[in-house]
Order: sequence, then C-alpha cells, then structure tokens
Amino acid sequence: MIVQLRYFASIREAIGTSTESATTTAATLAALREELIARGGAYAEALGRGRAVRVALNQTMSDESAALSDGAEVGFFPPVTGG
Repeated sequence: MIVQLRYFASIREAIGTSTESATTTAATLAALREELIARGGAYAEALGRGRAVRVALNQTMSDESAALSDGAEVGFFPPVTGG
C-alpha cells in the first residue's frame, strides 16, 4: 500500500523533508515506524524508539497500534511544550 508521510518540527529538520509518499507492507503505525527506523541514518536518529514521537493517522492523534490503510496520511512530530 502507499501512504503519505508528513514530518514536523525537529523531525522534519533531521530527515530533511516535510512530506513523502512511501510504499509499505506495515499493518500498523508501529510497524511503519519500524520500517522507517530500518532505513537508518536520519530516520533512525529522528524516529528511534528512545525518542519521544507522537503519531497522527489521517489528522487524528493515534496510538501506534492503529491499523494502516492504503492512502492513509501519517504525521510524525515531537511532543510540543508550551509556556
């Protein structure tokens, strides 16, 4: 399936792009994140399991157990603090 990926804030800066299309066999957001981490380099650095990363599926905050579907939009961003 093909999904649209969006990266925000420091994740966008680390990866060097704000959006991309990706072909994936991942069934869940967690599996997709693992596929991206497996790319290595900036993806592993920005999305690694030790990093605080929030995920949205089709513009709704989601748990990583959420199921993916063809054409889904997935957003990755760091937690936001206010003050």
